[in-house]
Amino acid sequence: MTAELVRAAGGVVVRAGADGPEILVVHRPRYDDWSFPKGKQDPGETDEQTALREVAEETGFECRLGDPLPDVRYHDHRDRPKLVRYWVMHPAADVAFVANDEVDEVRWCSPADAAALLTYGHDRALVAAIPSDRAVGSRP
Repeated sequence: MTAELVRAAGGVVVRAGADGPEILVVHRPRYDDWSFPKGKQDPGETDEQTALREVAEETGFECRLGDPLPDVRYHDHRDRPKLVRYWVMHPAADVAFVANDEVDEVRWCSPADAAALLTYGHDRALVAAIPSDRAVGSRP
């Protein structure tokens, strides 16, 4: 019997910084890793709704969707196949992050610093996949 596919979605949140684009990365204490905000799809949600909800829940940022990024596929900690869909996202406003059960720290980084900080190769590949001509929306 094949395990059911776990669907999830998230975002690579990008803003204009003083020295160029900045990317939001999150620290998840449960896994002690640096990643992008994402989470499992709730029943009846579209991938886009899941991505926006998860980013807001984990970071406090209400965002607008930008370009889709490549899908990420891997097996989760229970060895189930997992599909995660990502979008470039732009925050609607600057907010103060409040730590929660899933994320205890966030950092705004240059793309190079984000790639160095991220724990997983598939997340570093997402940084490289951001279309450079659309990476940064207006500053909130």
